Amino acid sequence: MTASHELSILPPLTPEEAAHSAALAALIRSRIADAGGWIDFETFMDLALYAPGLGYYSAGSVKLGPGGDFVTAPEVSDLFSRCVARQCAELLARTGGEILEFGAGTGRMAAVILDELASLDVFPERYSILEVSADLRARQEERIAQLPRHLRERVRWLDRLPDAPITGLMLANEVLDALPVRRFVLRDGGIRELGVALAEDGSFVERESDASETLRAECESLFTQLPEPLPDGYRSELCLRTGPWVATVAERLGHGALLLFDYGLPRAHYYHPQRTTGTLRCHFRQRVHDDPLANVGVQDITAWVDFTRVAEAALESGLDVAGFATQAAFLLATGIDTLAAARSTDLREQVKVAGEARRLLLPGEMGEAFKVMALVRGLDEPLGGFALQDLRDSL
Repeated sequence: MTASHELSILPPLTPEEAAHSAALAALIRSRIADAGGWIDFETFMDLALYAPGLGYYSAGSVKLGPGGDFVTAPEVSDLFSRCVARQCAELLARTGGEILEFGAGTGRMAAVILDELASLDVFPERYSILEVSADLRARQEERIAQLPRHLRERVRWLDRLPDAPITGLMLANEVLDALPVRRFVLRDGGIRELGVALAEDGSFVERESDASETLRAECESLFTQLPEPLPDGYRSELCLRTGPWVATVAERLGHGALLLFDYGLPRAHYYHPQRTTGTLRCHFRQRVHDDPLANVGVQDITAWVDFTRVAEAALESGLDVAGFATQAAFLLATGIDTLAAARSTDLREQVKVAGEARRLLLPGEMGEAFKVMALVRGLDEPLGGFALQDLRDSL
């Protein structure tokens, strides 16, 4: 891949970051050599994010918040988590049981949800957090320790999914976008796979290869479902791990719901002929660029979510799609306006809260790019968070 023009504005690595990135780069070079000089992008992304002790999510670094690489909705404003808590309260009233959160970031959403649930007099039996990052787990423990004893004692950390299915609900905020993806390009009517090789100086470069049978079959099946053909030179990505992830989670969900919050699109919009370069993006110190081969191990790599693939995997796993809406519609349906109005009587605080709400709601900010999907088992009643909008027909 050609480095983006935006790389010139990226801040330089610290000596510690440079040493860390060099160590991970050496590991990836070894894998490329062992594979005969080329690895698919999914393998590269998996190593860049999850290589033990070296990957972006496996090693210690400040990832979230103003001092990190990106900001998530719970970090923008507690209004987001309080709205999520209201949907949780509605579900817990029907199912009882517990809450399990995947990848809890700094722990801020968990803490605010528990505080809001307490104000509603609704308590989960426990609040479990499944976290792969040792750095983030430490930050979560510090944040949860600030809660009142009767709330913090409900929180536990997991290294893997529980063996027995749970009753209650699961939360996944910006989890699916971090699943490694395969990348492809259309050439002369055929499908080529994009991967990573080494230049003469040892740096990482993008290289095309014959698409694997699996990727070719997946792409051909996908293309038959699109309303328009894709042009020659079209580049995009496909996440083959979405289905297995949903299936694994579905096995652990007994009676209840899985709420997914992520940026993404229905398939027909995701693979639109005009979206010619895909959705892969990298985040480094609050800057967004499109070169995943730079700064390995110290920058985030993400791709938007194909929510049609999520829905298909859910149905195959015995779950029902109970709701699909924009983040803005979900937050409005769960009362963000009343929550914002009740926050403070101080004018400066009101202005601050209004600004936070706009960032969560406006189409040019997070309001439309981010979607919310509810996957349920054993629940027939409509969910309040989707009362204002139902986009399931777009899937």
